[in-house]
Amino acid sequence: MRSSRTPEPPAPDAPPPLLELRALGKRFADPGQGGRTVVRDFDLEVRPGEFCALIGPTGCGKSTVLSMVAGLERPSSGTVRADGVPLSGTDPRTGFVFQSDAVFPWKTVLANVAAGPRFRGAGRREAAELARGWIRKVGLSGFERHYPHQLSGGMRKRVALAQTFVNRPGVLLMDEPFSGLDAQTRQIMADELLELWASLGSSVLFVTHDLEEAITLADRVVVLTARPATVKEEFTVDLPRPRTVRDIRFQPRFVELHEKIWSSLSGEVQIAYARATASAAG
Repeated sequence: MRSSRTPEPPAPDAPPPLLELRALGKRFADPGQGGRTVVRDFDLEVRPGEFCALIGPTGCGKSTVLSMVAGLERPSSGTVRADGVPLSGTDPRTGFVFQSDAVFPWKTVLANVAAGPRFRGAGRREAAELARGWIRKVGLSGFERHYPHQLSGGMRKRVALAQTFVNRPGVLLMDEPFSGLDAQTRQIMADELLELWASLGSSVLFVTHDLEEAITLADRVVVLTARPATVKEEFTVDLPRPRTVRDIRFQPRFVELHEKIWSSLSGEVQIAYARATASAAG
């Protein structure tokens, strides 16, 4: 049986949420079954400057939640608000880092990073200056004239981060951005993300399958149920900042949090696995 969840009231001195998801739901048409509910009664708040990680079983609806916040999917029910104002369609207040590299293969690194400011009305010189600043911050100085096919996977991911951060989004959405990288590069990119986020102060909604990654990066880890996704339980990650991936995982509190969150997550993983096994057998 799934546990019920009663949201804790915010602290009296807590700032108002920057991002609010209220009773969010998504149902897709399914010719064989008449419809498929992927997200149901999804409530979540993310406060200014907070790093919030969503974790749940494969296929539970995590990416669908992110797509609705980004305006790439229209909710079937409920609302998404930023600063109290409904988000409708894609919005300049949000930035999205996809799982796959969303770079323009025909553009250089400089042109890729400058594309966002240009689209928002910046002049060519101003956009190039902003782009060079963020290219330097992600460690790609000297590669401005290279094309994506000339870069490694980790370097392309740095371009994607610069592409997003150059627009200074108030809400940063990240859908398993490091899943295609090797373990060493993934650790380096996680450390770099924390540094960039600290310099910008955006609110982050981060989707991952990796519980260790979620605890390492986030201020709060939100466990989702097996599909349809709703919030099952939330955990505050009270590990000190600044953090480094290499060191934080050896702290006793990290191990304690991992055990607590996994005890909540594992039941949903088992439900999702049982469904998949039954479906394959049928």
